[in-house]
Amino acid sequence: MMSSRLPDSPDTVAASALPPLMRPLPSYLAARQSNPVFPAGRWITPTPDAPVIPPEIVRKALEVLQSVVGAEGNSGTMIVHRGYLLWAGENVSHKGHVWSCTKSINSICLGLLWDDGRCSPDDLAARYLPSLARDYPEVTLRHMATFTSGIHLEALSLDPGPPNFAVGAAMHYSQELDLLAYILTRIAGEPLSELFRRRIADPIGMSPAGWEWKSVNTRDGLPINGGAGMPENGMYMTAENLARLGWLFANNGKWDGRELISKRYIEHACVARVSPHTPMHDPADWYHQLPGRYGLSWWTNGVDSTGRRLWPSAPDNTFAAQGNNNNICIIVPEWQLVIVRTAQDKVIDVALFDGVFKALSETPRS
Repeated sequence: MMSSRLPDSPDTVAASALPPLMRPLPSYLAARQSNPVFPAGRWITPTPDAPVIPPEIVRKALEVLQSVVGAEGNSGTMIVHRGYLLWAGENVSHKGHVWSCTKSINSICLGLLWDDGRCSPDDLAARYLPSLARDYPEVTLRHMATFTSGIHLEALSLDPGPPNFAVGAAMHYSQELDLLAYILTRIAGEPLSELFRRRIADPIGMSPAGWEWKSVNTRDGLPINGGAGMPENGMYMTAENLARLGWLFANNGKWDGRELISKRYIEHACVARVSPHTPMHDPADWYHQLPGRYGLSWWTNGVDSTGRRLWPSAPDNTFAAQGNNNNICIIVPEWQLVIVRTAQDKVIDVALFDGVFKALSETPRS
């Protein structure tokens, strides 16, 4: 089949030379669906005429993903586009520890309480836990959710020691979200697992047997679900359930027309809230890639101090719940896309997922 094209001119830039998101998007990503699909029970597979990513493109993206992840490959992977299930590995119904994806779920509870008018990210933490007033009088819930509070907290403890640094002076990816979970529990007056179940998990059809949020301790007569995501107290969840959560967030907090969490919270929490020039408390630690790319306990497609986005081939407003050992739920609202992977196989450089976005956004050859 012959094709025609305009001749090159000094003012014409070849499409292949453009950054990925300056190229024309394939139609299956560029056009939003006015009535997205929401699974009432089982996930819905697309009909032949559904406006979704073509199978051959999905296969290429899965090949890229397989090449960068660990031994479990794509067995715990799901790809959801416009609400349709395009791919599910054989282990997506296995309930496993999702590590620091727990942090984002803890942040969701903050969002629910904010929506209810019971707290705000800028509230002082000591307002809800007066014992913090001595060492941490200026720390807000936002500082805690972004790891810029300076709070020193040992693993599996809810009793902080003296500050690591002055509030806002650095970033320290640490256990302090367990303490934030304790504060949110005090505000809610109930375990966060119950708040999450009633307000989010049940309405979007998450299987009750497919998730469990363990507790770090009991205070004030209430179990304190861990906010940091350690094995002893974090969230355990199937990929199927995590994908439902991602699809809720891809639709600005609405599930089949019903708002479960506000668009205000999502737009506030799921964009970068840590300056790219924020120093790390421990310069040798792994989290050097987070300043400029971290929201309220969500990973974002923000820009680091070198000016580079985490995923250059994805839209700027892409964000993710991310955990150790290749556990991740990536949400691309602009493409109505959710990619989930659960596993326990390998520490990964999250930037490598950019190859998956690149494969998905390349126009198929005719």
